[in-house]
Amino acid sequence: MPAKNRHHARKHVLAASCLAGLSLLAGCDKKESAAAPPPPVGVVSIHTQPVLRTTDLPGRTSAVMTADIRPQVSGVILQRLFVEGSDVKAGQQLYQIDPAPYQAAYDSAVATLKHDQAALATDQAQAERYKPLAAAQAVSQQDYDNAVAAVQEDEANIASAKASIETARINLQYTKMFSPISGTIGASAVTPGALVTADQTAVLATVTQLDPIYVDLNESSITWLRLKQEMDAGQLETAADGSAKVTLTLEDGSTYSLPGKLQFSEVNVDETTGTVLVRALFPNPQHLLLPGMYVHAELEEGVNKDGILVPQQAVSHNTHGDATVLVVNGKNVVSQKIITVGANVGNDWVVTGGLQPGDRVIVDGLLNATVGQSVSPTDETAQYSTNAAT
Repeated sequence: MPAKNRHHARKHVLAASCLAGLSLLAGCDKKESAAAPPPPVGVVSIHTQPVLRTTDLPGRTSAVMTADIRPQVSGVILQRLFVEGSDVKAGQQLYQIDPAPYQAAYDSAVATLKHDQAALATDQAQAERYKPLAAAQAVSQQDYDNAVAAVQEDEANIASAKASIETARINLQYTKMFSPISGTIGASAVTPGALVTADQTAVLATVTQLDPIYVDLNESSITWLRLKQEMDAGQLETAADGSAKVTLTLEDGSTYSLPGKLQFSEVNVDETTGTVLVRALFPNPQHLLLPGMYVHAELEEGVNKDGILVPQQAVSHNTHGDATVLVVNGKNVVSQKIITVGANVGNDWVVTGGLQPGDRVIVDGLLNATVGQSVSPTDETAQYSTNAAT
């Protein structure tokens, strides 16, 4: 065969080999593509349910009642009648001021009253004798008028003496200083022998009622406005009396065992912080809570009748910081949805926007799922217990 023909023959053989190789590779790709199944993922079906709405707020404890003990009369302290740091009852005597000068003033006022009463008796008898004599012109009318005026003056003196007695009695009573409220009394600023003055600014001791105790919380006015709107729209259900349960976490991270109740909300918004004061009342029989302690409160604000929960592990964030989830449509194709989440309830987020009942959200196999890809979903709704309101 000529060289030229042999060259052409080799080219034809080579081309045929290449075509056969390409066909073989294409066939392998088709086999591999057909053999690769859609990746498995676990999904939960979204549905509405009653969800307990809670809000976490920082706060501080404050006393329900506090009484500063100050003297109302001047004198020397004779006795301190309490143990510092102990519980005292309303009406319990705390101090005894020297009563001697006030007892003397009281006795003097009583003596003055008796003197004025005796003078009245004398002047009344004289006026009664002068009355018929004046009518018979046996005494002058002026003498009778003077006798009547003396009686009236004696009556005025008696009224003044009675007022003096009452003042002296009150001052004498003030020498015994009593607790106006029941509570725990602190340290005493004075000892027996100290001189105190009436209405002094310095406090002798302070009585604080510790059971129950207030917890003052500051809630964002935006949050409060949202809650009010949801309640007005009937989306949140509260107790019949409008109260809400509150639980506390203490400074050391422990949970306070006794729940409290919401008392009231301030009607004004703090212009500097943009918050509304919310006050809760807690029983405190062991005096574990003291005024001024920092606490963390969880406020149960109501029940969202049509709440939506999604497991936290299903939620991620895009480059813009938006919360997103991957969902599987009816054709088992993955897509992404931007959602709005609120507070967490257990291991779930409360979804306030972006999801509808019936959506299937991927919770397992997230690394295998990409947007636009077909997947093989398995319903795992029953495995993810939600935190429905009880």
